[in-house]
Amino acid sequence: MAKLENNSSKTSENFIRMQIITLTTDMGLQDHYVASIKGTILSLVPEAKIVDISHTVKPFNISEAAYYVSCCFRDFPKGTVHIIGVDTEPIVNFGGSDGSFPSILLFEGHYFISNDNGFFGSFLQENQPDGFWRIDDVLSNKKLFSFPTKNMFVPIACKILNGEKIDSIASPFPSYKKAFALTAVLETNLIKGNVIHIDSYGNLIVNVSRELFERIGKDVPFTIYFRKRDYFIDTISTTYNEVSEGEKVAIFNENGLLEIAINRGANGSGGGAEKLFGVHLGDVVRIEFTPRGSKETLESLF
Repeated sequence: MAKLENNSSKTSENFIRMQIITLTTDMGLQDHYVASIKGTILSLVPEAKIVDISHTVKPFNISEAAYYVSCCFRDFPKGTVHIIGVDTEPIVNFGGSDGSFPSILLFEGHYFISNDNGFFGSFLQENQPDGFWRIDDVLSNKKLFSFPTKNMFVPIACKILNGEKIDSIASPFPSYKKAFALTAVLETNLIKGNVIHIDSYGNLIVNVSRELFERIGKDVPFTIYFRKRDYFIDTISTTYNEVSEGEKVAIFNENGLLEIAINRGANGSGGGAEKLFGVHLGDVVRIEFTPRGSKETLESLF
């Protein structure tokens, strides 16, 4: 569990009241669930603006949900409320567990409503929140458990949109659950990262940030290896079109993470990096740096 100190003065009255709610769920769009959530929001706050981040999160995959939200929440105005409808059913003293409870996180002027199932830890990583609360007044009503995103999260989100103080609708809590997350490993002249996301184009997103890369690799020759030793890139491009169509390319994307792609290639057209390279989520990506005077160590990587 990650310990924290709530700053209860930083509640919704501190920000311009923006009646914006984002939705991130694993519900898909085939069924009625998302429409039901939106209808409930509009019944409670008719002027609310609802934005879909994604409804195609893999079922119960809180890490994927955290990735989607972390990539775009700063594009919204402060005061936005983000509902995360993934693995939402609370667990109350189940099998000796300390449970998972519907909760509210305040971070950088944004509100995040989720089950405390590891999402908050995965989303924040090493960052510290400005406040954290448990929504405990809903736990005694078992009828709400059948559709927690609609029955628990939405009413609280709408109260925040209407300017109610957090402390009047939830209780400050000193910790949230940490979550296991793949992190890049830094060794001598080597970074070992992992593919943490594959987007709809088949582009590979790697958990190596520009900051980490430049910490040891700025102006130093390097080679990026992935899947097989035959697949490598030794240049970071600024845009996809810096390489010819159909060629492999590495860039740092808008979120500052390493991305490996095929220029103008995409899954569905037979040209995505995922399919052409046979790379999967979790696969290792190695970046070897060869500063002047260092030994050749490529063979040790395979």
